[in-house]
Amino acid sequence: MSNRTLITGGLVVTASDELPVDVLAEDGRVVALATHDSHNFTADRVIDATGKYVIPGGVDAHTHMEMPFGGTTAADTFETGTRAAAWGGTTTIVDFAIQPKGGTLAEGLDAWHAKAAGRCAVDYGFHMIMSDVNASSLKEMDALVSAGVSSFKLFTAYPGVFLSDDGQILRAMQRASSNGGLVMTHAENGLAIDVLVEQALARGERDPRYHGEVRKALLEAEATHRVIKLSQVAGAPLYVVHVSAQEAVAELARARDDGLPVFGETCPQYLFLSTDNLAEPDFEGAKYVCSTPLRPREHQAALWRGLRTNDLQVVSTDHCPFCFKGQKEMGRDDFSKIPNGLPGVENRMDLLHQAVVDGHISRRRWIEVACATPARMFGLYPRKGTIAPGADADIVIYDPHAEQTISAQTHHMNVDYSAYEGKRITGRVETVLSRGVPVIEDRVYAGRAGHGSYVPRGICQYA
Repeated sequence: MSNRTLITGGLVVTASDELPVDVLAEDGRVVALATHDSHNFTADRVIDATGKYVIPGGVDAHTHMEMPFGGTTAADTFETGTRAAAWGGTTTIVDFAIQPKGGTLAEGLDAWHAKAAGRCAVDYGFHMIMSDVNASSLKEMDALVSAGVSSFKLFTAYPGVFLSDDGQILRAMQRASSNGGLVMTHAENGLAIDVLVEQALARGERDPRYHGEVRKALLEAEATHRVIKLSQVAGAPLYVVHVSAQEAVAELARARDDGLPVFGETCPQYLFLSTDNLAEPDFEGAKYVCSTPLRPREHQAALWRGLRTNDLQVVSTDHCPFCFKGQKEMGRDDFSKIPNGLPGVENRMDLLHQAVVDGHISRRRWIEVACATPARMFGLYPRKGTIAPGADADIVIYDPHAEQTISAQTHHMNVDYSAYEGKRITGRVETVLSRGVPVIEDRVYAGRAGHGSYVPRGICQYA
């Protein structure tokens, strides 16, 4: 039985176009676009999008569902986290599988498949965090690329947990240069940061605000510079995750001006929050502890400029939620024990629409940084990230005039606070289709665990 949906009367906004056209989807794919009143399409379901935007489902290429960290585990499961993603207009996530220390990449990937299978409300893929870079894991990289896991994250931070030394990072980049993989890096000088943490604690500096003070912007810039040079030596493309500091943006801009295949991602928390939040009294600042950390407000201008000039290409969330009660509180007497991470998978598309309203970016750039570019970067385009014949019918009906106030009282993430509590914004998701199936319908959840499918990915389309 064919299943046809017609979306009429809306303004279709993609990374390249803004068109007053109707969209016909059949059996999970977009099959036609046509100007209003120029066709005689018939459908089982008709959605009136008059006065609304019709946009591709968001692609959040950086999430951490059920991630173990610092003696606890991220509060969102694949079920709750992907449901919240759908509420926020995101229809594909790419989460991070973790190679167990001393284990294989395949063991890590299998563990994450087991967590996600049959539980996701929207489609999902995986990156691989490499905890051990050795001859065996380097060889495994080839098999993972062939199997649709084509990106590998390495850390210059978290000594004793995730940190890889420069030689290991270089070897992984060399392997990626031959197999088509993309190396992603968390770029902070973790060894230097650990010295500053030890010294701060010795001085009795224990509040959450010191988390931002020890993880200095210069140490993000230094590590960004270092991994860029290593990628240049390896002849490999590089993707730097969660860029927060103007000095790190400058390193990326310089490399891109030199023609290097170097890419950068930032996150809403760095665009909308600052060290003012980390300094909130009565331990409230713990809610905003993440790494890279929030920066002083003056860094925001450089991030917005980087998004406009394409020195930063992607806005993802680094969604890694820990409840304030019982999880963030683990570091009440020692900021270094506060689990690092913020909730945000539900807020990204709305916050970026607010950036359109505020004049930071254009409508098409909104879709570019949130949908099309992450899909291209991670081998999902044109199946994901656009509205065009042949693409998956991952479509959001977005009301650009509706007003809302972000709050933990109304969000759907499995966490007891919102990083944006009380923020008033304009724009709201109304209806969400995932492969043509309603997941959110007129602001009512219509999805189910298990609808979301695993999506093997191709290689980076920019490399």
